[in-house]
Amino acid sequence: MTAQGGMDDVVLNSRWATTIGAVCDRFGGEVQTGPFGSQLHASDYIDTGIPVVMPQDMKDGTIVCDRIARVDSSHVERLSQHKLRVGDVVFSRRGDVGRFAVVTEREQGWLCGTGSIRIRLNSPDVHVGFVRQYLQQDVVGQWLMHHAKGVTMPNLNTGVIKALPFVYPPLDEQRRIADILDRADALRTKRRAALALLDTLTQSIFLDMFGDPVTNDRGWPQQCLADVGAVITGNTPSRANPTYYDGPLEWIKSDNLNSPFYFATSASETLSAEGRTVARVVPPNAVLVTCIAGSPSCIGNAAMVDREVAFNQQINALVVRQGDPHFFYGQLVVGKRLVQNASTASMKGMVNKSRFESIRVIVPPIAIQRDFARRALAVEDLKSQHRASLAELDALFASLQHRAFRGEL
Repeated sequence: MTAQGGMDDVVLNSRWATTIGAVCDRFGGEVQTGPFGSQLHASDYIDTGIPVVMPQDMKDGTIVCDRIARVDSSHVERLSQHKLRVGDVVFSRRGDVGRFAVVTEREQGWLCGTGSIRIRLNSPDVHVGFVRQYLQQDVVGQWLMHHAKGVTMPNLNTGVIKALPFVYPPLDEQRRIADILDRADALRTKRRAALALLDTLTQSIFLDMFGDPVTNDRGWPQQCLADVGAVITGNTPSRANPTYYDGPLEWIKSDNLNSPFYFATSASETLSAEGRTVARVVPPNAVLVTCIAGSPSCIGNAAMVDREVAFNQQINALVVRQGDPHFFYGQLVVGKRLVQNASTASMKGMVNKSRFESIRVIVPPIAIQRDFARRALAVEDLKSQHRASLAELDALFASLQHRAFRGEL
């Protein structure tokens, strides 16, 4: 679905269809860019004072203050035309143009910052929660990105914002829609919070059972990874031979090794039967670890595989022969520094095969390893159930959104 097509479906088929500009014109509102850099200098910012809302302070339709800049009240009065009111909407003017926040009573009197653009509908009957839910739709962000100006970086101007399709039902209907969507969204938030807790549970179980694998504070026996199993470095079949690609075998990259996910995510590229003959292939339960990365912090990212896969040269695989693979995977996740510490002094973004093989890991009795594996897989099963439930809630929420702004809820 195109950006315009998506908005057509949501807005133009709605009995409340209008635009941001039309609402502003009706009630004397305005769309205004934030102050220019020449009006507010870096030297004007102070540790305490009145907050200045910039794109980095906009998250999920609200203003967050973790890193918010501040200025003296004299600058706010000097730039009084940029002071925020309840119900205003601030958007990121460049880059991530879908980033926005709705101003609440807490932010009354704060300053719209450089790099932001402010919408003031000025309507007496606009519900803040309704506006936030409307603007959080994916189709709104897609529409703005499609219509933003600029070659190297998307930029919003007042004309684009005024043309943004909008729906404007009566105030009571806005409240009803916002209440329904807020309650549905709260269920998704709770499910995400549960998943976030489960993401840390496996690591907590490991630390409770074995202590810190980096310092080995429990004094467990140790071995090198080369003694635990076979270490295999991946590779990239020649791009010059297209017959190597587009087949049944997944070809994993470091992007597929995401710590919140126990198993490697699905690969975007695949290899053919011919490509398999020149690839590095590992069986289920192999542990994949990023050993070449542009950022040193990505070194040591790990995942298991629950199917046969091939993988690229940024990754070293451990096929465990002595012990439980789930235990060693858990150890490498908790002890990510084990891999990072193996980086060469001159190549902080690289751990070659020999250095990877020489990493010393703790090796408790196999019965205890298997006890950990049983617990880790039980947690992963719970996470799978929560992800399935979250997917259902996301689908329900999308359906409610679609119907709500068309006037069919």
